[in-house]
Amino acid sequence: MTVVAVRRSRHGLLWRGVLLALLVVAVAGAGLVAGRAVSGGGVWEVLRGGGDGTARHVVLNLRVPRVLVALAAGASLGLAGAVLQSALRNPLAGPEVTGVTPGAVLGAVTATGLGLAGWQSPAAVVTAACLGGFAGAGLLWLLAGRDRGDPAQTAVHGVLVSAVLSGLTAMVLLVAPGELGSVVQWLVGSTEGRVWTHWQLLWPWAAAWGLAACALAAPLTLLRCGDEQAAAAGLRTGRARLAALACAVALTAGAVSAVGALGFVGLLVPHLAFALFGADLRAALPGAALVGAAVVGGADAAAQWLSRVLAAGLDTDRLSVPAGALTTCVGAALLLLVARRRKEEG
Repeated sequence: MTVVAVRRSRHGLLWRGVLLALLVVAVAGAGLVAGRAVSGGGVWEVLRGGGDGTARHVVLNLRVPRVLVALAAGASLGLAGAVLQSALRNPLAGPEVTGVTPGAVLGAVTATGLGLAGWQSPAAVVTAACLGGFAGAGLLWLLAGRDRGDPAQTAVHGVLVSAVLSGLTAMVLLVAPGELGSVVQWLVGSTEGRVWTHWQLLWPWAAAWGLAACALAAPLTLLRCGDEQAAAAGLRTGRARLAALACAVALTAGAVSAVGALGFVGLLVPHLAFALFGADLRAALPGAALVGAAVVGGADAAAQWLSRVLAAGLDTDRLSVPAGALTTCVGAALLLLVARRRKEEG
């Protein structure tokens, strides 16, 4: 490749990153004006320093932190998925099917059932979700054994671990259904009720682990080539994979503790990032974070708009569509399309 071609490629990646960043800003703006209590004009007036007390409270204390939490959670899940798929060399490896997300949900649900945490105590939920996420990843690590470098075997073990952890979560819900009614938000994924406390806990956690994950771009690139090639290049594959898994688990646990289990985000966002930015993880990992932020932010805005439409049609004020329901439905449809396309190509 000539120098001119390399420069053109870099400029292309830069412009894609800029366009993605603008898209994130656009979906954030859509999320701010999507609510029912304050119109778009009222939001703009508040952002300019005006507006009455009610409008300022709704926009500054409810909508802004909700949007920020949605963007940070989406970036965390997208980056976690890209790290997992690179470390395990498996395009179907995502937090949802490797035991990470189900483990984090189980930790949060169990802590709530024992009275140690709750939806309104984010710090305790983060701790419980992290413990559960690391437990799920550790269980996968133990079951995989010597097959950790085999993508097919790792995928099988990941689905098994996820099923077991989801079953345990269901058992906890059956044991204490009265105390755990609110944890349905963790199971589906929702940005409702996110306030500044959630943002203040999430952003430093996501930033720290996100930087750590991006710093692993070079080792992850070698792992994508296979363990033999990575070892021949001098990489200690076991340590590198363990470090990558730690970053992925921490990012997922932080997102789950804030917004719950948003289906298919960590699984499909990396595919979009790799399609846009190629195999160079120095660009693909930050790209996955941007795509994840745009996807979850867009799902949050779409969920609010859909809630407004359905509430008006059904003449009710209590109807609220969770963002996780949209990501799960759209993600499942996209996964079916991808599978059918690959089957036709085969």
